[in-house]
Amino acid sequence: MTSVKEFRVEREPTPDSLGRGSFVFTDDYSVFDWGKMPDTIPDKGASLCTMGAFNFERLEEEGIPTHYRGVVSDDEVVPLSDVTEPPTEMAIDLTQVPNLPREGRDYDYDLFHSGADDNYLIPLEIVFRNSVPVGSSLRRRTDPEDHGLDFPEWPDGAVQLEEPAVEFSTKFEESDRYLSRSEADEIAGKADVDELEQIAHEVNDFVTRQAAKADLTHEDGKIECLYYDGEIRVADVVGTFDENRFTFHGQQVSKESIRQYHKREQTEWVDAVRDAKVEAKERDVADWKSLCSVEPQPLPDGVITAARDLYTAGTNAYVDRDLFDAPSLEDAVMAIKNL
Repeated sequence: MTSVKEFRVEREPTPDSLGRGSFVFTDDYSVFDWGKMPDTIPDKGASLCTMGAFNFERLEEEGIPTHYRGVVSDDEVVPLSDVTEPPTEMAIDLTQVPNLPREGRDYDYDLFHSGADDNYLIPLEIVFRNSVPVGSSLRRRTDPEDHGLDFPEWPDGAVQLEEPAVEFSTKFEESDRYLSRSEADEIAGKADVDELEQIAHEVNDFVTRQAAKADLTHEDGKIECLYYDGEIRVADVVGTFDENRFTFHGQQVSKESIRQYHKREQTEWVDAVRDAKVEAKERDVADWKSLCSVEPQPLPDGVITAARDLYTAGTNAYVDRDLFDAPSLEDAVMAIKNL
């Protein structure tokens, strides 16, 4: 299903019923929409599974419906509290994912929804932001006053928002694009965008509160949702170091730290990715990777070790359990900062 998760199906969904299946989290990682990179980060998959399961269980307790059923341990589906080793498999309900036809960069959402009935994965990502860092695309697309900020223009440093900003972007297109509210409403089908926005705020609020308990600052993130029989449920995975961006006293504790390393050390590849995306848009083709002339190179061993420790130490702190053999979060952050 994705470049970092494998997808197992036990029972296929139908137009009027959910199926059963699971995510199996691998140690693969992806940056800049590249897909599977040439190396892996040990324990990364278990980190994402643990954080995702923890968040789903707490969201359910707060009355937010999800597709989560438990983690898999010894072939049984159990709550996270029942495991003593970090899990790598998450049991979930399955919804339908209709085909999204396209011609060039034009996608036919009418045909997508013609096969969706009342049971489908909503083809949107709902993005929430608590801050606007330097380099954020939000700076290019909006002005400070759009967010209630009293600045004539965006300042040089990161800006904390008084109220979280929620945006909608595409999920199944070859290159993600941000949408106007009316575009998002049309693409969402029977799902209501106001309800999607409200759920995003509720998820963001929970993750922000939980992160603060570990002295982490929750900067931004996203959710994906399914629509089933008139109800919106949170799907995919929520509040992990891949889906969300966290900092610890200003230092990145998320996939962003790996992304920034590539920007510094593999500039030729990062620039080639950017240029390929631009060329694809100009040529009205979706497959930008075929236009990229440079391949990413594996990370040095020291970077992989530091990244592994960051994922595992951060997970231990966030869920408040020592499930992983990892350094303290402060030491892990210092190691990644010194790369």
